Amino acid sequence: MDKTQRRTVFACSCEDTMSLDTGALAQGCGGRLRTAEQLCRSQLDRFLAALGEDAVTVGCTQEAPLFRQEAEAAGHQGSLDFVNIREQAGWSDEGAKAGPKMAALLAAAAVPMPSTPLVPLESQGVTLILGRDATALRLAEKLKGSLDLTVLLTGEEEVEPLATAEYPVLRGRARAAKGWLGNFEVVVDGHAAAAPSSRGAYRWGRAQNGAVSRCDVILDVTGHTPLFSAHEVRLGYLRAAPGDEAALERLASEAAGLSGQFDKPRFVSFEAGLCAHSRNRRTGCTRCLNLCPTGAITPSAAGHWDSVALSAEICAGCGACAAVCPTGAITYALPPTDALLRRIRALLRAYHAAGGRTPTLLLHGEQGEAMFDALSRHGPGLPADVLPLRLGQATAVDLALLVAPYVWGAGRVRVLLPAHRPHGVEGLLGNIDTASALLEGLGLPHGPEAIETDDPFTLLEALRAGPRPAPLPEEADFLPLGTPREMLKASLAALRDELAVPATSIALPAGAAYGTAHVAEGCTLCLACTMVCPTGAFAANPDRPELSFLEDACVQCGLCAATCPEKVISLEPRLNLLPEAGQRQILRQEEPAACPSCHKIFGTRSSIDRVKARLRASGHWMFADPARLDLLDLCEDCRVEAATGTQAGAIDPYAGPSRPRPRTAADYLPLADDVRKP
Repeated sequence: MDKTQRRTVFACSCEDTMSLDTGALAQGCGGRLRTAEQLCRSQLDRFLAALGEDAVTVGCTQEAPLFRQEAEAAGHQGSLDFVNIREQAGWSDEGAKAGPKMAALLAAAAVPMPSTPLVPLESQGVTLILGRDATALRLAEKLKGSLDLTVLLTGEEEVEPLATAEYPVLRGRARAAKGWLGNFEVVVDGHAAAAPSSRGAYRWGRAQNGAVSRCDVILDVTGHTPLFSAHEVRLGYLRAAPGDEAALERLASEAAGLSGQFDKPRFVSFEAGLCAHSRNRRTGCTRCLNLCPTGAITPSAAGHWDSVALSAEICAGCGACAAVCPTGAITYALPPTDALLRRIRALLRAYHAAGGRTPTLLLHGEQGEAMFDALSRHGPGLPADVLPLRLGQATAVDLALLVAPYVWGAGRVRVLLPAHRPHGVEGLLGNIDTASALLEGLGLPHGPEAIETDDPFTLLEALRAGPRPAPLPEEADFLPLGTPREMLKASLAALRDELAVPATSIALPAGAAYGTAHVAEGCTLCLACTMVCPTGAFAANPDRPELSFLEDACVQCGLCAATCPEKVISLEPRLNLLPEAGQRQILRQEEPAACPSCHKIFGTRSSIDRVKARLRASGHWMFADPARLDLLDLCEDCRVEAATGTQAGAIDPYAGPSRPRPRTAADYLPLADDVRKP
């Protein structure tokens, strides 16, 4: 809520079809409560009287267009927010007990959400139609007045030529494609032009493989395998089966509008400097690459080999990458985690202020609102202790969103998913397992769960099932600030303090982004791990041979283990609640080697002794003399001076062991005479 504005909150009973608990509403709604029975019609003057510079929240979304129109006409300067308290709370068999829930929904609606950044796209209408039969030509005839067309037939079926060549008709098979709306590139094999003398069916000229076609839109009616993974969300790529007339009509209608300038949301924000994908061409974290369904994320960016590359034009917004990113390099922006947590905090704190206890927080995407509407109009409605919260995509839910609500008094957290699992859901399900392990380690057995259904009544049964958890002794609190990782750590610390849980270490499932690294015997303090660690978990001491580790910074990317030449580093996924997890621990420390000549510190004593022992054992001629072997005790500068100077013991770089005398013709002539003797 904007602290510089006073807020008026309207709760309308919608012609007395739902009861309003004014006491609970006044305690938790976060502003001056005003009630009505028909705010959008006979009592509209109450709404108009509240307009001006103050903020206004209206508990109605059905008539939001009317209220916005009136506010614009009145020159309203303050914020204007809407929330559905009718279908989500009032129209329910438990509506009489829904006062705290209505108050919570009204209070949460006042929390501002940041604006969504946009990605501009431009299409000139250059369209490639891929087909196998006359269906492609019929589609082209419908679109020839609105798009710049080229038809590419596979040639597997004979097609009668057009009477008038208003657009090119070619033969070929699209082998591969990349790009997005306004910027597609298609590789075609068997590319050939139609012979002008084609009579009953197209005849084709000489074929060419590897031809490249660039276009703005691709219409695929071949019925073959799609050119793109997750093709249904690739902007500018439309498909329909050749025999499905209804689908072809929808495709033609949609394609006709794909010319001009467009804006799509920039679903995620990306900061390459935080990415833990690779260092020194060693691969580390691949969590986002493993989940991205559209191919929007590729292994490396041009000129920046340490990070992945993310195409905002291709990204379809599932948010799976942001849900699993361990460093915060990728964050969801529709809206970001910190903004959602501020709204969740307002929702739960208002619910408790209005007298509610241990609610179920239901995180949902677009499908949820249609299911709530069906339950409220044709069923018993949502329970009074279920607080729904709309997200951009449920698959973008990260660990902070699953754990932090328990700090503010949520009894349970549920995530609503479609019955047919969407793209990228594996990241969310992994986060649910990790969050459950974290909460169980703190003594909270009712961890988050997913509800996968498209049936409203199955959803209701799932929400009612299971025991109700006991409320916490007192709701803890923390402010959601920083990266998702920092907010998760803050929420766990608040829960641990509130529950008075002894400091301990919680084992986590494999693949979790929290844990420690163990360094076994055999470490030579080469410090290669410190050079590739993207978060600074491993660090060196510039003043002495020393390797230290900070567990709180470790994201389990595995770069240290992949780089270690001795292979003595292993990873253990866990969350350590002990104080030392936030303190740098010394793992290896050795006596430094000091140059006997200039007393400069260089390397470690053990490494020098190890090299000398190996050279001594090898019997190398250059170090057969112990005096020469002692040169290794010198620093790099003194060693060069001692080895190449004029003092005794200097090494001649051209010297070597004694060589055998070269043999000449005189050595062979006597042998030849002996051979010639009879």
